[in-house]
Amino acid sequence: MPSISSYEQLRLENIKKNRELLMQLGLDKPIFEPTEKVVKKPTATKKRKGPDTPTSENAEPDTKAQRVSPSQSTPESGVRRSSRNVGKTVNYKREIVKESPIPVAYSSGVKVAENEGPMGREDGPRRCDPKTYGSIPGIAVGTWWPTRQGCSADAIHAPWVGGISGGKQGAYSVALSGGYDDDVDLGYAFTYTGSGGRDLKGTKTAPKNLRTAPQSSDQSFENNASFNKMLQRSCETKKPVRVVRGFKCKSEYAPSEGYRYDGLYRVERAWMEKGMNAKGYLVCKFAFKRLPNQPPLPVRASLDSMGNSARETLEEDEENPEEVEDEPKEE
Repeated sequence: MPSISSYEQLRLENIKKNRELLMQLGLDKPIFEPTEKVVKKPTATKKRKGPDTPTSENAEPDTKAQRVSPSQSTPESGVRRSSRNVGKTVNYKREIVKESPIPVAYSSGVKVAENEGPMGREDGPRRCDPKTYGSIPGIAVGTWWPTRQGCSADAIHAPWVGGISGGKQGAYSVALSGGYDDDVDLGYAFTYTGSGGRDLKGTKTAPKNLRTAPQSSDQSFENNASFNKMLQRSCETKKPVRVVRGFKCKSEYAPSEGYRYDGLYRVERAWMEKGMNAKGYLVCKFAFKRLPNQPPLPVRASLDSMGNSARETLEEDEENPEEVEDEPKEE
């Protein structure tokens, strides 16, 4: 039997320990869970070739362009224009309407969503304050977005990149997008590794390697404006935390596409331990547990039931992991 590396041995030990911790917290898992259905992308059907627009034998082809009155040229929906502006140059950049609730790729039928929950907005002005503890009015558990921008527009998770958002009384929300190698996600409870301990300024040899730089110091709870301190306060105040799961999470509870709001959780434990890196710096760890009386979490479809395109996308995402850490900054 081939020997495993010290890193792999430590990873397996941490996974076992974290799993046992989550089981001790109690998962409150329902007996039956919905299974995410795999929706095949619709194939374009070939149109039968037919005759051109029928014309009368005696009719002469119209070589002149037909004139259309201003009222006829105005679409039924969209930006309304006055007839006085006919002939004037229109600044389309100023007239972009960002209130469309569904991206064009989905509304046009080019792409079919595999998530069964409602789709959130793609962009537009926020209707609620993301600096809120607990639920956001009008956003149901199970709502999903193709990008993190949509999560921010609907005030579920404000940062477009950072995994933690919080204030003085604790974290407002967290986003799971891959995490650390020894984190465990059992759906109704999961472990989460804090932020910090990286040189965000980069080096001369790797100036752009900021968020994915190797850990070079211990993480800490001491900085009052740090994300770790926010999550520690959540453990003390028991304020509910909104949780978003991304498609890059290595969990059967992660969506197969986009980012999904999975409801409210509570931080039950906060501690420090040796991190998963060669130098063994300390990291801040947290144990989350889902609050009761919420809709059950859907289970991700297996790779075997997905099409080749979906499987290739997941493999490509694993080769290019998302940057999940942001510079500590209190909102």
